[in-house]
Amino acid sequence: MNKEDFIIHAFLNEKNGDDGAVIDQWCYSKDLFFENVHFKREWLTLEQIAIKAMLVNISDAIVMNAEPKYALLGLALPNLSNEEIKILQKGFLKTAKKFGIKIIGGDTIYNDKIDISVTIISKVREKAVFREGLKKGHLLAYTGNLGESLRGLEILQNGGKLNLSHRFIKPKLRADFFYEIAPFISCAMDISDGLSKDLSRLLAKNKCGIEWLKNLDDYTLYSGEEYEILFAFDETQRFKIEQIAKKHRVKLNIFGKAVKGKYEFNGREHHF
Repeated sequence: MNKEDFIIHAFLNEKNGDDGAVIDQWCYSKDLFFENVHFKREWLTLEQIAIKAMLVNISDAIVMNAEPKYALLGLALPNLSNEEIKILQKGFLKTAKKFGIKIIGGDTIYNDKIDISVTIISKVREKAVFREGLKKGHLLAYTGNLGESLRGLEILQNGGKLNLSHRFIKPKLRADFFYEIAPFISCAMDISDGLSKDLSRLLAKNKCGIEWLKNLDDYTLYSGEEYEILFAFDETQRFKIEQIAKKHRVKLNIFGKAVKGKYEFNGREHHF
């Protein structure tokens, strides 16, 4: 058991262990976004830091089939000027407005670097989507093109620059697409630690293995911080989901089928 699983198991209950915790019709989720863990200051502007910190948290709500409504911010900040703080605030407020979120509180302390904790409170739509629900024979799929985040990280680590729309700087979330397919899928999660790692979690949760339908390269398998969607569905829903993907211009990659067995992650997680 790795350290993350060890910590989760220490607090394990029926609400824990998913992208968010669902209580009645509300979903509660939290992610951290820390300097020198997820980014370097020279890689992102203050506004970009705030935007990405919000987006990676909103991603968790979306894949639970919940609409973000409120946010709590935990900010550990170095000695920033008032103007710098305003730039940081702009990123939080702009992203919150885009997704209809009201920032309702939090806490701020001094720190020698920028560490951000965001709690998102979301309203579950008709029915929450969990990681559990996969059945043998279900098809496994992910959205978009994976690997760009890892390639971007390598460019930054080698002293290069990324354009402002690059996935590593500003993840693309697919809320409208996911909300429409939610009634027709069996389980889902966002891809934050790489397809292979997150797939191992999904399969372990459902006590399944995988029959590969495609050969995937290392960038596709191991690129973290992609925030595309990993999900599964019964073969009978395939045409409907393909039509929804076309409608939203989302690339749909059906790469595997759930079978008896288990899948072990044996790669390297590519976080900074």
